Amino acid sequence: MKGEKGRSVEEKYTQWKSLVPVLYDWLANHNLVWPSLSCRWGPQLEQATYKTRQRLYLSEQTDGSVPNTLVIANCEVVKPRVAAAEHISQFNEEARSPFVKKYKTIIHPGEVNRIRELPQNSKIVATHTDSPDVLIWDVEAQPNRHAVLGAADSRPDLILTGHQENAEFALAMCPTEPFVLSGGKDKLVVLWSIHDHISTLAKEQGPTKSPGSTSTSTKHASKGGGGNDNHVEGPSVEARGIYQGHDDTVEDVQFCPSSAQEFCSVGDDSCLILWDARAGSTPAIKVEKAHNADIHCVDWNRHDINLILTGSADNTIHMFDRRNLSSGSPVHKLVGHSAAVLCVQWSPDKSSVFGSSAEDGILNIWDHEKIGKRQDTTGLKAPNAPPGLFFQHAGHRDKVVDFHWNTSDPWTIVSVSDDCESTNGGGTLQIWRMIDLIYRPVDEVLAELDKFKPHILACEKN
Repeated sequence: MKGEKGRSVEEKYTQWKSLVPVLYDWLANHNLVWPSLSCRWGPQLEQATYKTRQRLYLSEQTDGSVPNTLVIANCEVVKPRVAAAEHISQFNEEARSPFVKKYKTIIHPGEVNRIRELPQNSKIVATHTDSPDVLIWDVEAQPNRHAVLGAADSRPDLILTGHQENAEFALAMCPTEPFVLSGGKDKLVVLWSIHDHISTLAKEQGPTKSPGSTSTSTKHASKGGGGNDNHVEGPSVEARGIYQGHDDTVEDVQFCPSSAQEFCSVGDDSCLILWDARAGSTPAIKVEKAHNADIHCVDWNRHDINLILTGSADNTIHMFDRRNLSSGSPVHKLVGHSAAVLCVQWSPDKSSVFGSSAEDGILNIWDHEKIGKRQDTTGLKAPNAPPGLFFQHAGHRDKVVDFHWNTSDPWTIVSVSDDCESTNGGGTLQIWRMIDLIYRPVDEVLAELDKFKPHILACEKN
């Protein structure tokens, strides 16, 4: 059975690779020696004529022969309509991409399960490991380390305490304030403000102290990685709020894009909960059966704050309208994956577009405005495609554990797969942009193609 599955994955991949010159404006494939469970865009560094340079945050989840690391890379992003079609498909799966260069290594206390950047200053990142603490890093100020066996861990700039058990995945940074949100195995959602350290962590922000912020102290934090006795030392800050309402592990959290006081969470209890910090520590709204299995991920639409996405182990994505959560029913149920959904994320550019990645190795791009509309007449869409699905990225051959839209270049996506099951180790990082003919208005596309009509006819005669 496993062999059949392997063959079908390889067949699908081979078919995908043959279509790369047609479907993509640009694609870079980067082989990872160790899998990275998270990938995030950092700040843009410089603009050139044909490309931009931008930070990329990754990790290395090792087998213990070398330390786990948080990696800061420099990525060269080729601008739209620059790359030649024949070049983007000529990559070696086992090679590293010339577009991705490691810039700095931070030796992380335990494996990095999740990375999130502070929107107000993306040089500041938070990480989750297998411990109750959230670690905050000023990646530019941190020294570059050589990751060899026995090397001491890097010292985080701040340790956020408040969880009673390990908090491994649920992590979010607030778009409007320097607030951090986390969820863990203790079934809790925990909120912090890092205002007290803004003056040292983010020089661009004023050193104002928020009302209700707690004092800081130096802490010996628990180190992730199987309950060993190693500890991480650094200044710590206690929780501003602790919120109880879940009956099982909290898997993901997200802030409301317009309010630091409102946020949501999902968990293994199949619940979606909305919270309002101004109203106390109990749920504002609780959707008891948001899915038929564990919920792995949630995202809140920055363009339309009424819309919330959830992805689940039941292989589906649900879109909820927060004005109608009391009914418990989603606005849309989207079925386009054959395995558990691991990540959902709204596009930063278009309010109705979002992506989803899953254990089936596929990253789908959806547009919910296309649901219920008359069938596509251009012939670009597969006849049996689920409603709303308009692009499938099939460049990974194992579970796509994370992806991130680029806000500086909105249709450019970085995605990462953990390839341990398919290749017995390592991972694949891909940076890609679908060809704009796929998502632009049909009339606009047809008008552009019409300009090439004489050239095509001339070629046919020859």
